[in-house]
Amino acid sequence: MNEWFHNGERETTVAIDDRGFQYGDGLFETIAIRHGAPRLWGYHVERLAAGCERLGFAPPDEEALRVWLDTALSETAVDTVYCVAKIIATSGIARRGYGRTFPSPVAVRIGVFPSAPPAASKYRDGVDTLVCDTRLATGSVTAGMKTLNRIEQVLARSECIASGAFEGLTLDADGKLICGTMSNVFLVRKNDIVTPSLKGCGVQGIMRRHLIESLRDKGRATIEREVPLRELAKADEVFLTNSQFGVLPVRRCDDTAWPVGSVTRDVIKVLGSAGIAECRS
Repeated sequence: MNEWFHNGERETTVAIDDRGFQYGDGLFETIAIRHGAPRLWGYHVERLAAGCERLGFAPPDEEALRVWLDTALSETAVDTVYCVAKIIATSGIARRGYGRTFPSPVAVRIGVFPSAPPAASKYRDGVDTLVCDTRLATGSVTAGMKTLNRIEQVLARSECIASGAFEGLTLDADGKLICGTMSNVFLVRKNDIVTPSLKGCGVQGIMRRHLIESLRDKGRATIEREVPLRELAKADEVFLTNSQFGVLPVRRCDDTAWPVGSVTRDVIKVLGSAGIAECRS
């Protein structure tokens, strides 16, 4: 069962003329809730505020946002020991037409969803992926943001469902590796940890940031740069990050296979020690 709240009040319907529905005029955050508390809350609030600024929204007050979230978690019938909260911010109800004034008032809704951790075997043995046929458009002013316009991810994710793959890796129009449909991707090559640049498209994932900063605290640099698809097959190890599962090794992408190597296992341990319970052995 999923439950939704608007400004701390339970809600079952959304106005059909809300601009989030009409135009995808909004953004969202998907937050891991562990033992009743939001994980990496500060990162999520920071990204939400930055996205609101770029979209011309008046950002929601952080204190009020946390009160609304805590209210939703206290009133939901979903088990909050392990679940997901989704915050959706839109420009609300307005007259018909694309244009609006800046800054626009923001409407915030919070949903609570049941969840469960991936099987331990996925952390031990890795997951299967594919390269999606669906490409990501580049050069958007919303690059890196989690806007409500997710049709590329919808189409790419549908390819995974059809194939049975855990995740699909997406490319941009020039054939460069960008990210997964719901994750960020990292390659290990000659002990270097590389992740694709997301300046042109893709989403700046919360767990991606947390891992990069956690590795930096351990004295280990992550290289962010353009990654042509041909480099994927040359990688020694591959792994994914996501705000819900932390880090998962990739054992296969289409016809290419990798071992779950020592660097990936070290990365899992780093996140385990940095507060990501799923990564603790």
